[in-house]
Amino acid sequence: MRLEWINKLRPLLLFGVALSCQALDPQTGGRPNVLLIMVDDLGWMDLGFQGNEQIDTPNLDRLAREGLRFTDAYAAAPVCSPARASLLTGMAPARLGITNHVPESPRFAPKGAPFVAAPTLNYLPTEHVTLAERLGEAGYSTPFVGKWHLCGDWSHRDGGAGDPAYHPERQGFELNIAGCARGGPTTYWDPYNIHAIESNTPGEYLPDRLAREVIGLLRERVDDPFFLCWWPYTPHYPLEAPPELVEKYEARGVGPGIKNTTYAAMVEAMDASIGRVLDELDRLELAEETLVIFLSDNGGWDGVCDNRPLKAGKGYLYEGGIRVPLVIRWPGRAAPGVSSTPVVSTDLFATVLEAAGLEPTPDTPLDGESLVPLFDGEGALKRDAIFFHYPNYAFHGGNRLGGAVRSGPWKLIENFYDGSLELYDLEADIGERSNVAGAHPETATALVEMLRGWRAEVGAKMPMRLPGAQPSRAASAASSSG
Repeated sequence: MRLEWINKLRPLLLFGVALSCQALDPQTGGRPNVLLIMVDDLGWMDLGFQGNEQIDTPNLDRLAREGLRFTDAYAAAPVCSPARASLLTGMAPARLGITNHVPESPRFAPKGAPFVAAPTLNYLPTEHVTLAERLGEAGYSTPFVGKWHLCGDWSHRDGGAGDPAYHPERQGFELNIAGCARGGPTTYWDPYNIHAIESNTPGEYLPDRLAREVIGLLRERVDDPFFLCWWPYTPHYPLEAPPELVEKYEARGVGPGIKNTTYAAMVEAMDASIGRVLDELDRLELAEETLVIFLSDNGGWDGVCDNRPLKAGKGYLYEGGIRVPLVIRWPGRAAPGVSSTPVVSTDLFATVLEAAGLEPTPDTPLDGESLVPLFDGEGALKRDAIFFHYPNYAFHGGNRLGGAVRSGPWKLIENFYDGSLELYDLEADIGERSNVAGAHPETATALVEMLRGWRAEVGAKMPMRLPGAQPSRAASAASSSG
């Protein structure tokens, strides 16, 4: 009897397998669309689904309910340009040789600093194969909208264009709307002085304009698979938001959840613009066919965002600089829920490739790992650790040059300044208040050896100590801050 039923069900089982394979076959029409939303400098606790009760973010809260939320997600770097380059290539910033925000400048170093920062590229070389190039070759349309920040130095005179040789259009994207060399717009009000977006409605708010551009692209691509990179500038400086929202948050006032009322208004405006795009996916009946990824490029600027209970912020190797919100929604494939598996933004390269039914690029290093095995809540990743390398001074000059590794509950930071080690048990101490390296010397030694081995493997460039240089009091304070 059991065999008879199996024989009867076999055609249905084979049909289901065929449908599953078709969904991942790059030669069929069953591939998912991909909408990759990476916002800029968002704080760990700036969103409702992260626990902020003062800033209204209903649209992203809905996305988190419908998707898979990662509690231990990391940016590949504590600043923007290396994290963006890493996501596009699947390679660690240290391997790419892009380890600081563009352009690197000696003025970032504090007075009396004993190190010259490690050399770093101010652009993403076109020799690297990007996610857009892989998906474009597989038949996806590949529009880019928003912040780029990977094409060298810039001038206000040319709208922040930077070097055209490294624009998104040279990295696999079929068109570029608003991507330039600058890390932020001159202003969020039209005209924006960005070479890749024309003035349209003077006084229009940039998040509204970019959402409108994205919606137009979706309408044009209803029948074709798309890989749409939408990288909003918000809530990056300058702090500017619609007056009615600023008034709303001024009425609420500064307190738990709100450090800066204009910044809070920017976060709600960002959420509203993303909500309009998500609603358009529903209206176009594309939501069920679209893999939506939402994350921040690095930790928030500590002076204005809400990073509770994390330590420090953007530009630091502490959790406040590298731990970021991450949500992945893929109806029918990623089960809604919460994952505590440590992941890193570099993983999104391999994740999107697998979702599209594509193999990793042959003979090209892959530092990330596909997150697809985690989508059903039952799978696991293969790696033992996630590594970070920040041998440069951030724009604020307050960080220690160093590296870090996360393995299981443990997080180790190696400070190049004096060779000291900081070890934290993140399960017990997410705020990194208690350095337990002295209490767990074997763990600290094993992790620092792992970190140094990884640096050698990827060819990480190191800062140079100045001969005979002694740090000034200011530099010493900077080296122990955070």
